[in-house]
Amino acid sequence: MSRVKGFAAEERAASYLQELGFTIVERNFTIRGGEIDIVASKGGILHFVEVKYSAHRPPHERITPAKIQRLSRAIAIYMARRGFDLPYQLDALCIWDGGIELVENITL
Repeated sequence: MSRVKGFAAEERAASYLQELGFTIVERNFTIRGGEIDIVASKGGILHFVEVKYSAHRPPHERITPAKIQRLSRAIAIYMARRGFDLPYQLDALCIWDGGIELVENITL
């Protein structure tokens, strides 16, 4: 996916989350070997949101166990660096031509 499409998908995702009552805490937290697209909060819970876009196939198919493991490592580093001790979960926001869906609390 091009950077332009990726940026547009993340912008749409952030707006969608805000419409659902989330507060955007941070975007594009990057470490060696991984990135967290969006960190949001709602109801005292931090949500680490992986944004997936696809025009041709269901975007959630690209969230593999290996991807979840990389995200889990990035989340642990994020929490330590920010000094947060809050409940959290990993979510996916899937965007495709004509649709958008928040899949909450994805796990291995």
